[in-house]
Amino acid sequence: MSVTLVTGPVRSGKSRHAEQLLADQAVVTYLATGRRADDGDPEWAERVHSHRRRRPEAWGVVETVDVEPVLRSADAPVLLDCLGTWLTGVVDEAGWDDLDAARAALRERVAGLLGALRAAPVHVVVVTNEVGWSLVPTTASGRLFQDELGRLNAAVSGLANRVHLVVAGRVLDLTAAPLVPDHLPPRTLDA
Repeated sequence: MSVTLVTGPVRSGKSRHAEQLLADQAVVTYLATGRRADDGDPEWAERVHSHRRRRPEAWGVVETVDVEPVLRSADAPVLLDCLGTWLTGVVDEAGWDDLDAARAALRERVAGLLGALRAAPVHVVVVTNEVGWSLVPTTASGRLFQDELGRLNAAVSGLANRVHLVVAGRVLDLTAAPLVPDHLPPRTLDA
């Protein structure tokens, strides 16, 4: 069907904007990829509850990192929130102590995610975070997260029908912006 990517920094209004894009839909599957609210972190629990309070009661919720089957079998629009917590969950499963294994797991799971987004029979709105606008992390695991999320965001943007950047509560439509090529064309030398 179609994919809309909503990206931006933390607390910029991305999720609210994504929800607004689907507000006219009677039924939506909210695909939550983050940790559960009952994991013992009160601040995280409040974030999850604030998302729940905003959503219409008719929207269904699926909490999982295994997003591919949900996307492929959906019969109503899907709001996937978000790629950053999804990537964290995939690396959590692979283990942060073996970053080579984490990279390998991510390659496989990202390919599956991209395939599922292309094959989704419904409209999908994907929320993600933009990271890396500041310092390079001092840890290998921080750099892995930043690099892999940047690559994932670019890949999803490349297949998306629409791309919105939300910054400071403002929405910029990047849909018509040119894509960065994967590589430069070969240089020719003039004789």
